[in-house]
Amino acid sequence: MEDSMDNKMPLLGDSFPEITVQTTHGKVNIPGDFSGKWFLLFSHPADFTPVCTTEFVSFQRHFEDFKSLGCELIGLSVDQVFSHIKWIEWIKEKLDTEIEFPIIADTGEVASRLGLIHPAKGSNTVRAVFIVDPHGVNRAIVYYPPEIGRNVEELLRVVKALQTSDKHGVATPANWPNNELFQDDVIVPPATDVETAQQRLKDAQSGHHECVDWWLCHKKVK
Repeated sequence: MEDSMDNKMPLLGDSFPEITVQTTHGKVNIPGDFSGKWFLLFSHPADFTPVCTTEFVSFQRHFEDFKSLGCELIGLSVDQVFSHIKWIEWIKEKLDTEIEFPIIADTGEVASRLGLIHPAKGSNTVRAVFIVDPHGVNRAIVYYPPEIGRNVEELLRVVKALQTSDKHGVATPANWPNNELFQDDVIVPPATDVETAQQRLKDAQSGHHECVDWWLCHKKVK
């Protein structure tokens, strides 16, 4: 890996740090090689471990779903590239699943810089996820403990929700697009002044959106 290290853990809204990494697909510059695209970088504790194997199969099974959203996948663990290669060969042979996305081979430098080393697990990384937008900005960060496998469908939902929010200037409710109150509707940002609050209710009367009250309005988007 190149670049000087400040070991500052990336936060939401920060630019993803510029790093050059060795992967199973060769050297990759992050986020430069993903410029103009969304990407999801996820770390796993180690190759040849049960939960991680199930996660990789799940990420691969949803690979085309992420691609359809313009979102690339990239994995990471503190393992040599030879270990990654043998592991994905094993997954293909034993589980009939060919891993198509790159996996970063890390000595611990990248994981340390991103704040991924589990404090109680030696050099093992936590199950972290960074969802980064086309401008290289961290839009979602999720950490899981080693014993809990990730819900890949939820991560796919987060990418869809972020893209919907960006495109339409809206928020998404709990469990969107299957919200218990509003189904697949999105939330109109709440008014921040009296005039806008009054206008929201008028707009609801004209069918532009629906409002439970001036601060809770929702609508459909395409």
